[in-house]
Amino acid sequence: MSQLPPEVYNLIDAALSEDQTFSDPTTGTLVPPEIKGVGMLRAKAVGVLAGVDVASAVFQRVDSGLEVQTLLPDGSPLSPGDDIARVSGSAGSILRAERIALNFMQRMSGIASDTHRYVQAIQGCKARIVDTRKTVPGHRYLDKYSVRMGGGHNHRMNLADGILIKDNHIEALRSQEMGLGQVVQLALARASHTIKVEVEVETLEQLREALDAGAHIIMLDNMPVETMRQAMGMVNGRAVVEASGGINLETVRGVAETGVDLISIGGLTHSTTALDISLDLEFE
Repeated sequence: MSQLPPEVYNLIDAALSEDQTFSDPTTGTLVPPEIKGVGMLRAKAVGVLAGVDVASAVFQRVDSGLEVQTLLPDGSPLSPGDDIARVSGSAGSILRAERIALNFMQRMSGIASDTHRYVQAIQGCKARIVDTRKTVPGHRYLDKYSVRMGGGHNHRMNLADGILIKDNHIEALRSQEMGLGQVVQLALARASHTIKVEVEVETLEQLREALDAGAHIIMLDNMPVETMRQAMGMVNGRAVVEASGGINLETVRGVAETGVDLISIGGLTHSTTALDISLDLEFE
């Protein structure tokens, strides 16, 4: 991610403004501008790295004179004590940027690390681990990038990426006396040829309706594993199948072994635990 998109720089600027980075009385009062230092970004836990380029951009946004040397690329496995990057220059600038740089990298690495655990749990199965749109507002690009760094894949980036008919869409049209199959057919009739139509189903009866209507992708929502196996027999290659809802590290392997194509995990981005990374300031 060495070339960051404009929305990431906007997010960095918003974070710096929120933290009042350039109005820091602690650093301004105590640390003379001529003091030079070296900040070592170090892992303090086992995981997968993501966000080193974002952290670098934070330091250089605060002070373009800071030199940042990346020692490990995103996607690298981390162990406690591993050096991730080296920042050299004004000690005051390093201190002002430290918290924001760590906030980005710790969250992103937490997502990558969680994703990697899921990917490892289903190794040998054909299923892919995918994310959802349950991301922190404004952070979607970074959250989904982090999933990829952990070996996962992205679902829709936003609402424009495809048609996903969920229970509330079906309920809205049921008020117009339309059944699930009719809803799917309406979507197929009105969609561009470049757009896939996915529909969420909770029962085998709904699955049959969606298949008969020609849905491209079926989402099996909160189905027990045994029901998923029956569903896969019914689908028999007629659609791509995604499993979703209530899946965790203990259950994901069993879900993958049913033969589904995709397993979506909302917790990758909405309930992640930040990976412990520190900045140690040193003086030569």
